[in-house]
Amino acid sequence: MASNQDGSNEPVPQGEESEDPSLVKKRRKTSVVWNDFHEMDIPNVGRKAVCNYCKQKFATGGIGGSTSHLRRHSQNCLNRKLDQSVKKQTTLSFQPTGSTLNPFLAPGGMYTNEKMREIIATAIMIHEYPFSIVEDDVWMWAFKFANAEFEKVSRITARKDCIALYEAEKKSLKALLMGVKKISITTDMWKSSHQIAEYMVITGHFINSEWKLQKRVLSFVKVPPPRRGVEVADAIFKCLQLWGIENKIFSVSVDNAAYNDVCIRNLKSTLARNTNLVLGGQLFHVRCCAHILNLLVQHGLSQIKGIIENVRESVKYVNHSDSRLKTFCDIVKKMGVKERKLVVDCPTRWNSTYEMLSVASKFKDVFPEYKEWEPHYNYLPSTEYWEKVEKVCHLLEVFTHATNVMSGTQYPTANLYLPEVFRVKQVIDAAAEDNYDFMRGMTRFMKDKFDKYWGECNMLMAVASVLDPRCKFHVVKICFPLIYKSE
Repeated sequence: MASNQDGSNEPVPQGEESEDPSLVKKRRKTSVVWNDFHEMDIPNVGRKAVCNYCKQKFATGGIGGSTSHLRRHSQNCLNRKLDQSVKKQTTLSFQPTGSTLNPFLAPGGMYTNEKMREIIATAIMIHEYPFSIVEDDVWMWAFKFANAEFEKVSRITARKDCIALYEAEKKSLKALLMGVKKISITTDMWKSSHQIAEYMVITGHFINSEWKLQKRVLSFVKVPPPRRGVEVADAIFKCLQLWGIENKIFSVSVDNAAYNDVCIRNLKSTLARNTNLVLGGQLFHVRCCAHILNLLVQHGLSQIKGIIENVRESVKYVNHSDSRLKTFCDIVKKMGVKERKLVVDCPTRWNSTYEMLSVASKFKDVFPEYKEWEPHYNYLPSTEYWEKVEKVCHLLEVFTHATNVMSGTQYPTANLYLPEVFRVKQVIDAAAEDNYDFMRGMTRFMKDKFDKYWGECNMLMAVASVLDPRCKFHVVKICFPLIYKSE
């Protein structure tokens, strides 16, 4: 017998049990596709299924309706792929996978000081500790307290252990590279913030026997001035000879510095004497797309340098003191603007400048009102300025997303890379035909620079995308108009 809501045991009349909506059980959605979507009621539209990653809205299909369209979007959603790739990122392990052994013990289960010295050397190199740390009294006291058999080592011994560990890892990597048929390398120059010296890092990228993408730093050396293309090419070739891979090079990726063009020509000529490059070297030179995007954006921002300065000074003025910020916040609250607080950019980082402009543009109606309250505020951007800011932000939004994809923690492989390049090309082409003269003038250089970049690497990226089993049909279709337009 069912109980009433008042707690009595009087029988509930038949047919009245379902009258209370709170007692009606909602049917549970069983499709796994709903792990990537949630439902939302939109005024004047109805109930929609919203993607958890890109926030795109779709028809729900009703109770028991089809979810095929949701499944197709889930499989092709770029934001979902990026989110999953970050979650799959693993950390470097120095112990065998699944090992339950005490790292301080030898395989026989006995403590050995040699094993402890190896662990100390590994810690010194990973955390960049000075060799003198092994002579620190507190550090050594802790090890001695943990195991009475521990024997203290000197900084000289620690240095020797680090070198021995490096040589062992180098020998292991050299054996691994012997089984690699083709390897691509990337190289870049790096300058220390507290030294005049400039260093070059060379990184190798290859597929191992288990068909997993691998990356290894092959060289990190000081390059003496004048650092011309010839010297850089010679340093790269010596590195390849040291590892025995001079006949296995598939491609070389570099940024767009002028000396790199000379470097690649010399390196290509040297390698072609002893080996046959793929397609006669047509795929040998790959320009860094992230660097290209940076050049394009920096040029675009330089066209509105005065406007950016106005916005930057406005943000600085508001954030200068608590009283100014409180006045600004009061006006924001009065006008009902629901946006986050103003942010100041770092002038050397274009993505932070973009963030500053995009956030400040949300408060474009607040600044004139703020001027009435703060007579000493003299940096008010005009309506024309805000229109230009919004135009530029719309353009830079695509560049920001593309940069995040290409500079993420995972490899920006062809199935992710090509759609971003295509979106950048689309937005540049559209801006080149904009009604505003300043937009056409700003994108003229950007379009020429992009066409030059894409014309030199379109074949390599198209082939990689077509052969990538993760690429969908719509990605493959992108290749052909890009190749056709660049020829």
